[in-house]
Amino acid sequence: MTTPPPTRPPGQAHPPGTLDALPPREHLRPGDTDTVLDVVLPVYNEETDLEPCVRRLHDHLTRTFPYGFRITIADNASTDRTPEVAARLDEEIDEVTAVRLEQKGRGRALRTVWGHSEAPVLAYMDVDLSTDLNALLPLVAPLISGHSDLAIGSRLSRSARVVRGPKREFISRTYNLILRGSLAARFSDAQCGFKAVRGDVAARLLPMVEDTGWFFDTEMLVLAERAGLRIHEVPVDWVDDPDSTVHLVRTAADDLKGVWRVGRALATGRLPLDRLARPFGDDPRDRELNGVPGGLARQLVGFCVVGALSTLLYLGLYSVFRLGLGPQLSNGAALLVSAVGNTAANRRLTFGVRGRDRAVRHQAQGLVVFAIGLALTSGSLAALDTATPNASHGTELAVLVAANLAATVLRFLLLRGWVFPDHPNDDERDDCTRSTR
Repeated sequence: MTTPPPTRPPGQAHPPGTLDALPPREHLRPGDTDTVLDVVLPVYNEETDLEPCVRRLHDHLTRTFPYGFRITIADNASTDRTPEVAARLDEEIDEVTAVRLEQKGRGRALRTVWGHSEAPVLAYMDVDLSTDLNALLPLVAPLISGHSDLAIGSRLSRSARVVRGPKREFISRTYNLILRGSLAARFSDAQCGFKAVRGDVAARLLPMVEDTGWFFDTEMLVLAERAGLRIHEVPVDWVDDPDSTVHLVRTAADDLKGVWRVGRALATGRLPLDRLARPFGDDPRDRELNGVPGGLARQLVGFCVVGALSTLLYLGLYSVFRLGLGPQLSNGAALLVSAVGNTAANRRLTFGVRGRDRAVRHQAQGLVVFAIGLALTSGSLAALDTATPNASHGTELAVLVAANLAATVLRFLLLRGWVFPDHPNDDERDDCTRSTR
């Protein structure tokens, strides 16, 4: 008989609004639960392929997976004999559970089953098993070990082996290029039907994902990546299913609408991505330092990285401008361009300020800081010109580096104490996050 979605046992439920902060990643302890992995198979009118695919997957997991597992068949309102086949498999195989949904949508099926599963690792794959099952254990191993938060199969990695037609190849690569260009996505393959997520991450991530169809997992990945969660990629061997019922044009149109919706939400800062923040665990930057204010150590690391990159940019621009301009004009132009980039990078990476709120004000204050740096470096060049009228280009650069070191110390103090004084440190932000849940 078809059963309802499995429910979390007492003490593991995560109702909306009551989530604690994500803890540091730790190796899962399989002895704490009988079912470590829950593999979901979303299906729609698969009466012919469902049984052989489920039995093949069950046999593979029985032989290769060292922990307890469950296979959940999520029937998306099928109109053929799929519910009957699923119910029979539910009765015959202990590790198989059938769930019936009265509405279509792969995202809806995953949200329903994952949202009620007690398993600490949640996965899904297409029922046609286009992906070689030998990739399943490498997919979930980083989640069990605590190394990663999500894992995806990639057909676009160099070592992946893929058999499919040119039409699907073109669509897949074009779609992923769109994601990279519009949403700055860094994962390589958003559409491969072979993904996994840790249960604690899913409890916080799923309520933020709006899509209920094919764009569901793309949206999930984009939000996870923007929140700083770690996504592990596994190259897969994949053979296209020529009998796939996916409507490519309609799916592509829906995906583009989803890209626009998510991009707009990210640009306006509407999504509470801080709820997905996870401590770095053993990262040395998280260790408490006696006598150092909270957040200062991490800000110093970020500021030094941004400062080194902006200094290289500044010196490169100065050298280019110097080909046609005098030293003072070259210095001013190079410092102006690098200062705008420096303020934007420090705003996001060093002090963690996101969204457009007060961005113009921060840039204006950054220009004041720039003016102070300009005065220091220009004064150094003027002093050099007075002492050595025909100094070499190398000498000019050496003087500018020394002047910039002094300006850098002052710039950090001004950014921290004047431009971004009201930004909470990490501990305060965690407290604020917990108080809003």
